Amino acid sequence: MTPEIFKYLLVTLFVAATFWFSYLGMKKTSGLKSFSIGNKDMGPYLIGITMAASISSTATFVINPGFVYTHGLSAYLHYGVGASLGILTAFMLLTRGFREVGEKTQALTIPDWIYHRYGSRKLSLFFALINLLSITFVVLILVGCSILMSSIFPVSQKMALVISLLFVFSYVLMGGSYAHAYTNAFQGLMMIAISLVLFFNGMKYFDGDFIGTLTQFGANYASAFNSESNLYYDFFSVFGSSFVISFALMMQPHIFTKVLYLKEDKDVNKFILTTIVVGVVFSLMLFIGFFAKISGLVVDRQDLVVSSYIIKEFGQNGLGQYFLTFVTIGLLAAGLSTLDGILVALSSMAVNDIYMPFAKNKSDDGKAGLLLSRIVLVGIGLVSFALAWNPPQLVGLFAQKGVYALAAASMAPICFGVLIKRKIPVQIVAIASMIGFFGHLILNLFMGVYNPSVSSSYSIIASLSFIVFYLLLTHGPKINESVVYLED
Repeated sequence: MTPEIFKYLLVTLFVAATFWFSYLGMKKTSGLKSFSIGNKDMGPYLIGITMAASISSTATFVINPGFVYTHGLSAYLHYGVGASLGILTAFMLLTRGFREVGEKTQALTIPDWIYHRYGSRKLSLFFALINLLSITFVVLILVGCSILMSSIFPVSQKMALVISLLFVFSYVLMGGSYAHAYTNAFQGLMMIAISLVLFFNGMKYFDGDFIGTLTQFGANYASAFNSESNLYYDFFSVFGSSFVISFALMMQPHIFTKVLYLKEDKDVNKFILTTIVVGVVFSLMLFIGFFAKISGLVVDRQDLVVSSYIIKEFGQNGLGQYFLTFVTIGLLAAGLSTLDGILVALSSMAVNDIYMPFAKNKSDDGKAGLLLSRIVLVGIGLVSFALAWNPPQLVGLFAQKGVYALAAASMAPICFGVLIKRKIPVQIVAIASMIGFFGHLILNLFMGVYNPSVSSSYSIIASLSFIVFYLLLTHGPKINESVVYLED
């Protein structure tokens, strides 16, 4: 079998398997609830792999290694150490409490969870609207997938973009959360294999001396704090901001809502352990930035580092070409594994939190909501396609600006909603969210804080401090007041 025939055969099998899993999901999807969070019949290991794959998307597998390639050890520590610690801490602190509130109130989305916790439809609507900023991350993933596809198939990046969009939107339309979970588990296993193979294959470049090898590109490149970098230059920009924003990014609509998939409390530990172990394996992909640099690869755009390295490393011999195809399909799977989760979350929020609360006619069986969520999904696809057609040069930073604003707004309401068992006035929560949201955008867009992690971290700290200050001022008998969750 020639490499060319193998390439098309593997793609055919991948597409067929994906649609088969989405078909299985479609048979279990009967209404908006099952489309959004399933029917509580998915196991913790499946959900854990799905969660890890959703977190470690095109950013980890395609985009972030380019930052390591350009900025060196400081970028690796930012994404590989600071971010991992932030994710781990968020899971350990918030998973059980978030699930408890969601289970008690039958929340379907993050804005829905906020409505039940704080009792404000306006605040819920605000979060539903700003969650639409996740579309910037959809653009990042679509661009990343189109770059990968055009690198091994004889199609332009524009045509690859069209194919990627039609493929992922079609199978998500079929099965919703089930299609997302089933295909993510399948894609996640491919991602595990690729991460391990690429990591162990590339370790030869260090020749047993990690720091010494990096030093050949300059002391700053091998330094924890790169004074020549405009992104990762001191402790806060490398570790502090990464920890804070990664913690906050767990509040994204396509990530923390997976906690609501779990059926019982006893599943939580299995879910967390699976997510962490698989996530650590995925983070090995960051080393490709080092491997590409040491191998002498010269790339004009850092977004192309991973695809260029894989072609250089495996495209020169017969067996390598077969593996090149498998790796590229796996990297596409990495992007799709997050993209489908975002799409499910966005379409569910648009219906459940923006349309349904104000609709005059509400369907009891959820079928009308399911149909509307699919219609909204098509609209999201068209907007994403328009934005991805001519993307900004550094699409990673473009996505971070929007998604980090969302994370900065979500941090205080969710953290205090889980950790503080008392009523907090909705006005205080709203102000804290505004501080996080607009603080990040003002710092990043108008005040020269170029690194989105830093600008969002500053605004998150200010947002959290505002609520802490309120709690200290009102400390007293009210601290033991029970929260009354709203139930429809």
